[in-house]
Amino acid sequence: MPSTIRTGNITMPVEIHNIDALVLQRIFGNCLELSWQTIKLIPCFFNSNLILKINSKAAGNNRQTGIYRAFELGTKWPKAARNFHEPKHFGFWKTLQHKQENNNRNRRQAIAVRLVSSLPVTKPKRTFFALTPLIRIAGRLALSSKHSHAMPLFSFYNLASQTLLITYLSCRDHGKNELIIGSSIPLVSVKMELFSAFNLHLRRPFWLLISLVFLLLLLLNSRVVLSDPNYLIGLGSYDITGPAADVNMMGYANTDQIASGVHFRLRARAFIVAEPKGNRVVFVNLDACMASQLVTIKVIERLKARYGDLYTENNVAISGLHSHAGPGGYLQYVVYIVTSLGFVRQSFDALVDGIEKCIIQAHENLHPGSIFVNKGEILDAGANRSPSAYLNNPAEERSKYKYDVDTEMTLLKFVDTEWGPVGSFNWFATHGTSMSRTNSLISGDNKGAAARFMEDWFQQNGIANSYSDESVVDGIPRRISNIIPDLHENHHELLELAASFQSSSGQPATKILSIAKRVRSALRQADKPGFVSAFCQSNCGDVSPNVLGTFCIDTGLPCDFNHSTCGGKNELCYGRGPGYPDEFESTRIIGERQFRKAVDLFNTASEKLNGKIDHRHSFVDFSQLEVTLPKQGGGSDVVKTCPAAMGFAFAAGTTDGPGAFDFEQGDNEGNAFWRLVRNFLKTPGKEQVDCQHPKPILLDTGEMKKPYDWAPSILPIQILRIGQLVILSVPGEFTTMAGRRLRDAVKTVLMSSGNSEFNSNIHVVIAGLTNTYSQYVTTFEEYEVQRYEGASTLFGPHTLSAYIQEFKKLATALATGQSVEPGPQPPDLLDKQISLLTPVVMDATPPGVHFGDCSSDVPQNSTFKRADTVTVVFWSACPRNDLMTEGTFSLVEILQGKDSWFPAYDDDDFCLRFKWSRPSKLSTRSQATIEWRIPQSASPGVYRIRHFGAAKSFLGSISHFTGSSSAFVIYPNFQGRGSSDFSFSLSRCINLRPFSLSV
Repeated sequence: MPSTIRTGNITMPVEIHNIDALVLQRIFGNCLELSWQTIKLIPCFFNSNLILKINSKAAGNNRQTGIYRAFELGTKWPKAARNFHEPKHFGFWKTLQHKQENNNRNRRQAIAVRLVSSLPVTKPKRTFFALTPLIRIAGRLALSSKHSHAMPLFSFYNLASQTLLITYLSCRDHGKNELIIGSSIPLVSVKMELFSAFNLHLRRPFWLLISLVFLLLLLLNSRVVLSDPNYLIGLGSYDITGPAADVNMMGYANTDQIASGVHFRLRARAFIVAEPKGNRVVFVNLDACMASQLVTIKVIERLKARYGDLYTENNVAISGLHSHAGPGGYLQYVVYIVTSLGFVRQSFDALVDGIEKCIIQAHENLHPGSIFVNKGEILDAGANRSPSAYLNNPAEERSKYKYDVDTEMTLLKFVDTEWGPVGSFNWFATHGTSMSRTNSLISGDNKGAAARFMEDWFQQNGIANSYSDESVVDGIPRRISNIIPDLHENHHELLELAASFQSSSGQPATKILSIAKRVRSALRQADKPGFVSAFCQSNCGDVSPNVLGTFCIDTGLPCDFNHSTCGGKNELCYGRGPGYPDEFESTRIIGERQFRKAVDLFNTASEKLNGKIDHRHSFVDFSQLEVTLPKQGGGSDVVKTCPAAMGFAFAAGTTDGPGAFDFEQGDNEGNAFWRLVRNFLKTPGKEQVDCQHPKPILLDTGEMKKPYDWAPSILPIQILRIGQLVILSVPGEFTTMAGRRLRDAVKTVLMSSGNSEFNSNIHVVIAGLTNTYSQYVTTFEEYEVQRYEGASTLFGPHTLSAYIQEFKKLATALATGQSVEPGPQPPDLLDKQISLLTPVVMDATPPGVHFGDCSSDVPQNSTFKRADTVTVVFWSACPRNDLMTEGTFSLVEILQGKDSWFPAYDDDDFCLRFKWSRPSKLSTRSQATIEWRIPQSASPGVYRIRHFGAAKSFLGSISHFTGSSSAFVIYPNFQGRGSSDFSFSLSRCINLRPFSLSV
C-alpha cells in the first residue's frame, strides 16, 4: 500500500511491508508512529510507549494481540523538553518499575541503546552499528540527573536513525542491497534538522564538540551492508507428543516404563534450504528416541503426493534427538517394539502427521535469507560412559584429542531478509538419558528442554526487545511474566479477588478451545513465522549426560571400571546427573548448558554459508557387505559385515539405564543358561558366530524372520551439503571415536576430490539416529571390549569400516558432481505389524461427579510464594482419547482485570507437569494431577489451574471437557502456604535476565 514518510522537510512515498513494522519497532521503538498511510518519525527523546501502536489495517486486519495491549502503558512524555533532567518527569520510567526498582536502570539503558542491531548486517565494523558503544555510554550519562546535558547526543541519535530509516526504505524500494546514508535523500535538509534539534541543548562547547564528532562518524561510516540472501530458507515446527498413557516408552526397553502424563510436549522441527532455481535439502529434528524406517517411508510418500519429486528420500533427512521418554511402538522391526506390545498406531500417526506438517510449514515459509555457522565447546554436558572401551583405541589416536568425548557444538543461524532471525539448529553429542528408566512423563529430555529454553529466550527478546549490559543467563527464559505488568499491589485485595473464583464444575468443551488456550497461540504474531530452535543429536553412542560419575546405589561407592557392576551386579550401578537425585533437575541443567552455549554461538555467528546446495543418498545392505581394508605393510584385505546380532552385554544395559540381572558389560564369553534360552528362538550358525567374534551372540536378530524381520539389514546413508557445511546422516549411534574417524575420512575425500571447492574451512557434522535406526557403531578396538555399545553394534567388528567405505563413495560423488546408485529398497512392513495394546473401552466418574471436577482443590484463600508447588487433582479420562495435538492438557491462567483469564503456562512449560493415573488397569475411572512449580519469573497476581481432556463413552463417542481449580494468589513476599516441599531453585524453571540478541 503506498504510504508516505514525513520527517521535518522530508516527505517520501514508500510501500509498507510487514517487515517495516517489525524492523521499525526493533530499531526506533517509540520515536516512530506507524499508520496505514503514514510513517512519522517524531523528533523526540523517547515517549511513553514501548512498542508501535499499529492500527487494525496496518496489523493485517487482525486485532491487536495481548502483547500489544500489555505494553500500552499510556503515560505520555512531558512536553517540557527543557526539564528532561528532572526526576519528577520520568513518569514513563515509573510505569515500568513494576515494583522492581533494581531493574529500572537496566530497562532505561535497554531502550536507550536500540540501534540498528535488528538489521542482518554482515560487516558491523563498517556500519552505523559501530556507534553502539559510544551511544551506550551516552545513554548512561543522559539517564542520570547529574549529566542532563548529554541529551544532545540522543538528539543526534534520533535524527541519525531517521536518516537511516529513510535511506533503508528508499534503497529497499529501488532494489538495492546496500544502504548508503545520505545517498538517496536531501542530505542538506538532514543536516539542518540535526543542527536545528541540537539548538535547544548545545549550550556548552564540550557537548557541541562531542555532537559534531558523532555526526562526523556517521557520515564517514556510511555503509550499512544488508546480508545478501543467497538461499531460500524456511522453518517449521509441529506437535508430535503422541499418546500420554498406557504406551511403553522407547529407549530403555523397560517393560514397566509406561507413559502416564506429560513433562513437556514433543515437537518435530524442520528447516528447508534451497537455491532459488536449484537443489534443496530438508532436515527434520524429532523430540523422539530415533527415526524409523517406516515413518520415513510414509512421510516421503505423503510429500511426493503433495509436491511431486521436490522432496524425496534423497534430500530429506529425519533425525531423532534420542529422548528415552517418548511413546514407543512406531518402528517396524520386531526387536524395537517387543516392550511396547507391538506396533502402536497412535505413536506412528503422531510422528508421520507432525513431520509432514512441519515440512509443509517450512515450505510455505520459504523466503530469501542467509545462514551463518558457528562452533564452540561445552565441557560439562557429557561424559564417556564406557571409558574402558575408549581406552582400547590406539594411544596415538587418542593423543590427538584432549577429551574422551566430543565437546564441540556446531550451530546454524537462519536469518530471513524480511523477518530477521527465524531459527537455529545445532548438533552436539550427549545422550537423552537425563530422565531415568523409571520416569513415566513424556519429555524431550535435555535436548528437548534446551530447544524450549532457546525458543522462549528468543521470543522474550524479540517481543520485549529488552537488552542489558550483562550478557549472562540467570536462569531459563519465561515468555509470559515479562510482558504482563503487575496490575495488583495489595495482598488483601488479591485475596478478595481470588475468593470470588471457586473451582468450576466440569463443563463440555472442544479441542479447539484447548488449542486456542495454548500460551504460544496467544502470543503468536500474525503472519510472522515463529522462531524454531532444534538441538540435534550427533555421535553420542558412548556419551552420557550423567556427568558426576557412576556409583553403586547400595554402597555409594564408584562402580567397577571395566564392567560397571557393584559386587558383580550391573543393576546396582547408576550414573549420576548434575541434579542428582532429581532427574528433572538434571534434565534442566544439561539442557541449560547446551542452551547457554547455543545462545553464545547464535549471538556471535559471523561466518556465512556460501556455495552449492547438494545431496547424495544410497541404500546399502549391511548384512553381507564386502569391505576393503588396507594392510599395514601395503596391499589390502577384503572382509565382510555380518547379519545383525546382539551380544550378551546388550542385556546388561548401561550406567544410564541398567538392564537385566545376570548380565554384565565387557562380557566376551556369554552364559550357558542364556545360550540355552537363546536357542529356543534361533541358534546362530558357525559362520555367523565366527563373523561376529568376539561378540557372544545373545539374539541372532538378523536371521530371525518370524512373524517378520526382527532387525534391519538395508540402511540409508546420506550426505546433505549447504555451502561449506556437510551433514552426514547416519542411521545409528556412533561412539565418540567412531564419529571422529567418519568425519575425518569424509573431510579428507572432499578436500582432495573437490577441485579446490572444499578447503580446510569445511564443517562436517554427524546427524545421528537419522532416517532409520540400527543401534550402535563402535570402532574395531571398542568392539573387542564388548561393553554395551560393542554388543549392540549389529553388523560385526567391521561395521564402522563399512560405513566409512560407503560414505567415502558418497563424498567422492558429491565432490565430483557424479550420481550414485540408489541401492536396494528397504521393506515396508506396515501391513505386517501386530499390536497387542488394548484400546480404551470407556471412561467413567463416580455418581454425581462430572469429568473436569476437582477431586482435590487448592485450599481456600490460598497464597503461594515463588518456589512453592501448587497441586490440583481433577476427575479425568484417558489421554489416548484425544492426544490434544497442538493443544494442552494442563493450563495455568492469570487473572487480568476483574474477570478475564489469560493463559500463562501450559504443557510446553518445564515447570508444569501433567500426571495421569487410574486405580487399576481395568478401572474406567481416572484422575489427572497437575503440579505447578512456581518459577521466580511468575508475576504476582491471581491464578488458577485448568485441565482439558476427552472422555470415551460406552458406545465409543468422544466428548471433550474442561474444569478449573479455585483461584489462588501468588505474592512474592509471602512466607509460604501450601506445598513447599520442593526445593526448587529460584532460577530453575523459566527466569532470565535477558541478554543481548545479536542479529
